[in-house]
Amino acid sequence: MTTQNLNTQELITLGQEVTMHTFNRQETVLVKGQGPYVEDLDGQKYIDFISGIACNVLGHADQGFVEYISKQAGNLIHVSNLFWNENGIKLAEKLSQASNLDKTFFANSGTEANEAAIKLARKWGTESKGPDAYEIISMNQSFHGRTLASLTATGQEDMHTAFKPLPVGFKYVDFNDVDAIKKAVNKNTCAILLEVIQGEGGVNAITPEFMSAINTLQKQENVLVIVDEIQTGIGRTGTMFAFQQTTLDPDIITLAKGLGGGLPIGAVVAKAQVADHFKPGDHGTTFGGNPLATAAGNYILSAIDNQQLLKNVKVISAYIKDQVQSWQSPIIEEVRGQGFLIGLKVTKPVAQVIAAAADQGLLVTSAKDNVIRLLPPLNVTKDVVDQALAKLKTALESE
Repeated sequence: MTTQNLNTQELITLGQEVTMHTFNRQETVLVKGQGPYVEDLDGQKYIDFISGIACNVLGHADQGFVEYISKQAGNLIHVSNLFWNENGIKLAEKLSQASNLDKTFFANSGTEANEAAIKLARKWGTESKGPDAYEIISMNQSFHGRTLASLTATGQEDMHTAFKPLPVGFKYVDFNDVDAIKKAVNKNTCAILLEVIQGEGGVNAITPEFMSAINTLQKQENVLVIVDEIQTGIGRTGTMFAFQQTTLDPDIITLAKGLGGGLPIGAVVAKAQVADHFKPGDHGTTFGGNPLATAAGNYILSAIDNQQLLKNVKVISAYIKDQVQSWQSPIIEEVRGQGFLIGLKVTKPVAQVIAAAADQGLLVTSAKDNVIRLLPPLNVTKDVVDQALAKLKTALESE
């Protein structure tokens, strides 16, 4: 069957026949976008506060971004990592300068970045502490990816059940439980892996007490701290990386999502004394760090700086929270998050609110704990926010 001239339902039916059922998709076929807006096959326009799940930091079809990556595509899209490419070197330098870390490995996704970080931490542990120092402690309700190791690092048992036996060497504690993290660390611990704000897990933020405990363990027990910045990084929380609003001193951070502005890219950025444990043959990738993806990353980081997007995130996110709290809605139990990673814990079924918002022309997504997640592009304006909040308020109040 050809897709030419198929209507929405025909396309969805075909999609169900020819693609694996790994996503619960909305009954919508999106065909184009501009700025914070997208349009479906039937001509319906939406304000997009999902942003490709925190990827489209400049919204859709940003003219400067499109021109930049189009020019790169006309010169060089892909070369093997048997050779250097200028864009990758420049992006690695920018990431070092922005994070105060030293060396980068480029991958294609957040899952791949976390997989690489797990391998790097284990190699550091066994070479620095001993052959049994390969255990990694992560947090309950965390999310780190869907490959076997990153899935095992994810502290959600319901995601593990169908894929056992899982890799060994992972332990879990409750997020922000100081006593639990202290008890869990031992001589075989190589790393603590965490998100500063758990995105998929419910938009849960780290506490100062938990940070302090991790800082102490890092020094006294000689363990690495890995901060998963897949969703929180690249300006989403109002600083380039979320850990920069904490007292944490990560040895490794992992990045993806916003780094490519919608193009697939992931990165592991680490201190030199850790990164240097990776030797040729220890890890690799065919597409990771290719000229097109790293060109996108260079443009995104420059745009965040040149367009003062971090300031925009701080100002507009405060406005969003103030507006939502002013509603004094009994449906909203709690407003969570930082910057443009905002969670609204609601009393109504979250799927019902998402559907009602879509009917109003607003796209939002969910997280655990019956939370609505708002992930606008970093350059969103107050006028667009006002439109979106009006639609959200109507959706929350709808029967």
